Amino acid sequence: MLLAVDTSTAQVGLALYDGTQVLGEMTWTTLQHHTTELAPALSGLLKRSGVTMDMVGALGVAIGPGSFTSLRVGLSLVKGIALARHIPVVGIPTLDIIAAAQPVGKHASRLVAVVRAGRARIALGWYKNTKNEWQAEGGVRGATVDELADEIENPTYVAGEFTTEERGRLARKRVNILLASPVKCVRRPSILAELAWARWQENQVDDVASLAPVYLHVAGTPIQ
Repeated sequence: MLLAVDTSTAQVGLALYDGTQVLGEMTWTTLQHHTTELAPALSGLLKRSGVTMDMVGALGVAIGPGSFTSLRVGLSLVKGIALARHIPVVGIPTLDIIAAAQPVGKHASRLVAVVRAGRARIALGWYKNTKNEWQAEGGVRGATVDELADEIENPTYVAGEFTTEERGRLARKRVNILLASPVKCVRRPSILAELAWARWQENQVDDVASLAPVYLHVAGTPIQ
């Protein structure tokens, strides 16, 4: 059994996965209450799913980019469990979770995955269609929604956290922007779990002590 934890942004998610089925999954939006909400939510999910922590053999955690504070909350919980129970941890980039949920089709060969970065900015990563799956291309960087729209010159899938107003601006800006539906823009913790499970099965686990989140800095200051 693998427990997945994603606290990258205000979108929070937990999932329990055993390689063949998702035994439990929950997502919610928090108003900066990650610290007080995460542990009770996990306890409730375990109880409703009929699972105990003794049944969990590995942990998957989203490592960012995202909010400086919220990422620390999730990683601290996961590290505490891993050290106390001596179980492995797999860190998965947050943008990879978004990318994995998007279709790979004939309409576009590139994808941009996005999360909120505060101060009216977004963190984004580019992906390309390689062997019928999305592979990251280049690093993560910050931008505004308008800067992203101006950069896209060819048919490109765009998915991630956008406000209603931002979705409208993207939809008007370019015919080349293929905007994912709001449903596909929610980070599913079960997708995080599946990605982490695959790496766990290949023994590609992370060192618990050194595993660190990916922060996007703006003007030299981590996003809070």
